[in-house]
Amino acid sequence: MPAKSRFTRLDAFTKTVDEARVRTTSGGIVTIASLLIVLYLAFGEWADYRRITVHPELVVDKGRGEKMEIHLNITFPRIPCELLTLDVMDVSGEQQVGVMHGVKKVRLTAAEEGGRVIDTTALDLHNADEAATHLDPEYCGGCYGATPPPNAQKQGCCNTCDEVREAYASVSWAFGRGENVEQCEREHYGERLDEQRKEGCRIEGGLRVNKVIGNFHIAPGRSFTNGNMHVHDLNNYFDTPVPGGHVFSHIIHSLRFGPELPEEVIKKLGSDSIIPWTNHHLNPLDNTEQITREAAYNFMYFVKVVSTSYLPLGWEHTYNSAPHDASVDIGTYGHSEDGSIETHQYSVTSHRRSLNGGDESAEGHKEKLHARGGIPGVFFSYDISPMKVINKEERTKTLAGFLTGLCAIVGGTLTVAAAVDRGVYEGATRLRKMQSKNLKRRGERREERGERREERGERREESGEWRVESGERGRRRGEGGGKGRRRERRS
Repeated sequence: MPAKSRFTRLDAFTKTVDEARVRTTSGGIVTIASLLIVLYLAFGEWADYRRITVHPELVVDKGRGEKMEIHLNITFPRIPCELLTLDVMDVSGEQQVGVMHGVKKVRLTAAEEGGRVIDTTALDLHNADEAATHLDPEYCGGCYGATPPPNAQKQGCCNTCDEVREAYASVSWAFGRGENVEQCEREHYGERLDEQRKEGCRIEGGLRVNKVIGNFHIAPGRSFTNGNMHVHDLNNYFDTPVPGGHVFSHIIHSLRFGPELPEEVIKKLGSDSIIPWTNHHLNPLDNTEQITREAAYNFMYFVKVVSTSYLPLGWEHTYNSAPHDASVDIGTYGHSEDGSIETHQYSVTSHRRSLNGGDESAEGHKEKLHARGGIPGVFFSYDISPMKVINKEERTKTLAGFLTGLCAIVGGTLTVAAAVDRGVYEGATRLRKMQSKNLKRRGERREERGERREERGERREESGEWRVESGERGRRRGEGGGKGRRRERRS
C-alpha cells in the first residue's frame, strides 16, 4: 500500500473500491439519457455563443463638418424633363442650383401610353442636337442685354441657346420659349419643347450636401435669385398647349439619406420585431404616390433625419475614416472596408396645398385656410437630429460565459441524473425489500396453515382411535350380554 501524501486528507473526491460498486440497468439508462441531454444543451449553448445580435445604442452625434448623401428616384408622369430643375440650399448659405452632377433624368412616354422609357440624359435641361462648333470661329452671339455666363464656350459671348438662358437667369430675367432669340431659333428649342410636352420624367441619382438643416426641391423652369428670394421661370410651365396642362403628380420610388443597408442587416435590426423589417422602416417615403389635377399645386415633405451607424463584429480592429472622406464618388460615401456603414434613417410628415389659396371645404375642413402664392413643385425640407443611433453587432456570450454555461450544463445534468438514479435505485431496493417481506409473510402463513392442518390431522387421528376404542368396548359389551342370555337359556 503506497504511503499517504500530506494532501490525502484534503481529497474532496473520495473513492470506492470496485467490489463496493453496484451497477444497475436503470443506472445505465439514466446515464445514456443524461449524456443525450448534455449533448443537446451543449449544442444549444454553442449556437447561442456563436449567435450574433445587433445591439442599438442612442448617443449624442458629435460629428462636425460632415457631408450627407441624398439618393432619390422620383417619377413625374405629366411633366417633361425639359421643365424640371433640381435645387439644393441649406442654412449655411450654400446653394446648388440646377444640379447636374450625379443626377440623371429619364424621359418617359405619356402616362396614357404606359410611361415607357424613351431616353436617358444628364440632368441638363437643355439638350441641343446642334452644337456651336460648326459656327464661324469669329462668331460671337449676343446675350440680349444680359451678362454673358462665365462658363461660356467663348468668353463674353452667348453662342448657344443654353448660354442665353443661363445669362438671363444670372440677371433674374424670365426666358420663355426663346422667341426672337437667334441661337434658340437655330437650335429649334421651342419646337423640341413642344414635342416633349406630353412626356413624363424620372429623376434618379444622388447629391452630396452639408449635414445641416436645408431643403431640396424639384420645380419647373430655370431657377435664379432675385434679391433674397429663390424664384423659378414658370412661363413654359403654365404656358402649355397640352390639354389639362402640367401637374406635379409624382411617385417616390425611393428616397434615402446615405447608403442603403443590405437586406441581411435590415433583418438583424428587426429580428425582435413581430413584422419582418425592410428598408421601408428606415425610409418611410419609399413607394409613395401623390396625385393632383391642379397645375398650381405644392407638395411639401418635412423630414427629420437621424444619423445611423452599423458596426459589424470586429469593426474596432480595422476602423478607419473612409466613411467620412468627402473626396470619394457619390454612392460610396459612408462605406468602409471593415463593413461598417454610416447612413441615416428618417421620419416624415407631409403637407399639400393649392397655390391659389382658399380653404379645404371640399375635404370638409372649412376652417383651414391656405395662403396664396408660391412655387409649384415637390419640396423636401430636412432637419438633422442631434442624436445618433449606433447598431453594433455583438455576440450574446463571451468565451468565459460559454465555458461557464457548459460547466453548468454538465454539472447540473449529472447532479440531477445522480439524484434520479439514486431515487430509482432506492425505490427499486425498497420494492425488493417489500416483496421479500411479503414473500416471507406468505411463507410464514403457509407454515402456520401447515401446522394447523397437522394439528387437525392429529386430532382426527385421535378421534378415530377413540371411536375404534369405543366400538371395541361396545362390541365387548355386546358379546358379554349375549353370553349371559345364553346361560339363562341353558339354565
